[in-house]
Amino acid sequence: MWRRILAVLVARNREFYRDRAGLGWNIFMPILMVLAFAVIFSGDPEAPFKVGVVTVDGALPPTTTGFLALDHIQFVPVTDLEGAITQVDRHQLDLLLDPRAQPPAYWVNLESPRGYLAERLLLGAEAGVGGPAPGEAVGPERRTRSGAALRYADWVLPGILAMNVMFSSLWGVGWVIVRYRKNGVLRRLKATPLTPFEFLTAQVLSRLLVVMAASLLVYVGVDLLLDFPMRGSYAALVLIYAAGALCLISLGLIVASRWRTEELANGVLNLISWPLLLLSGVWYSMEGTSGIARFLSQLSPLTHLVDAARRVMIDGAQVVDVLPQVALLAALALVFIGIAAWLFRWE
Repeated sequence: MWRRILAVLVARNREFYRDRAGLGWNIFMPILMVLAFAVIFSGDPEAPFKVGVVTVDGALPPTTTGFLALDHIQFVPVTDLEGAITQVDRHQLDLLLDPRAQPPAYWVNLESPRGYLAERLLLGAEAGVGGPAPGEAVGPERRTRSGAALRYADWVLPGILAMNVMFSSLWGVGWVIVRYRKNGVLRRLKATPLTPFEFLTAQVLSRLLVVMAASLLVYVGVDLLLDFPMRGSYAALVLIYAAGALCLISLGLIVASRWRTEELANGVLNLISWPLLLLSGVWYSMEGTSGIARFLSQLSPLTHLVDAARRVMIDGAQVVDVLPQVALLAALALVFIGIAAWLFRWE
């Protein structure tokens, strides 16, 4: 019995290490992911408090004394006062300070523990340790707000939907067309009047319908379970996800244009998808990451899809607000389709 088990064991192991794509994926991908996380989070540790400072030109006022001179606080210049107050309501800013007013004014959310501590730091720094209590007339003018913190589930949902769009788009055409090529389906289609452009267009439209329908089902199902906020325009949300899906499907077509084996196509798709996933802020905010990670994230189409979707669902953006991202993703889709059509081979 043990000889038969040993024979099957040896045969299975030989099968594994002879599959070079699978072997490489198992060894190198974990190493690449660890290195990627090391680069992404190589910046300074995140400050314990995040304070918005209202400015006219988007630059923090130079100062060496008072609250704005304190260390270990992230001061974020803001030019949109109403938008910044909304961030205080959602606990995205611990405090908002307007040093332009006379006397200076600040906004604090009464339901935010971090806002309470940031306020004490503000009053202590402006009047010395043991300074005026909150609400007293002396010192900066206090303006109170209220509102529950934005749940992580509400924040991460637009990214999850975008991630689902990415995986469905890339594998839906990239892996399937390679399988068609391997099984000889493309060779038979080559003998018909069908042109490569017609074939690729049909693939794109078919996958776009599938991706949007699947995303709609996920959206409705999660809404029934979590009752997440949707403050913006539904038309804007459909537009940004459709543009993102079109862009990612076109990227998958490039992978499918030449490769002959599913194993190799699967490895290439993984090499494309995981950097996009890690650098696009799907699971975490890119604000606290290193400078090079933030720069690389702007090169990822998934970043623009996730950011625009969050602006629609969380910040209430309308169609006109996301048109730049829609135009960018549509332009990338055209470029990717052109490259795929140029590279495509039936065999």
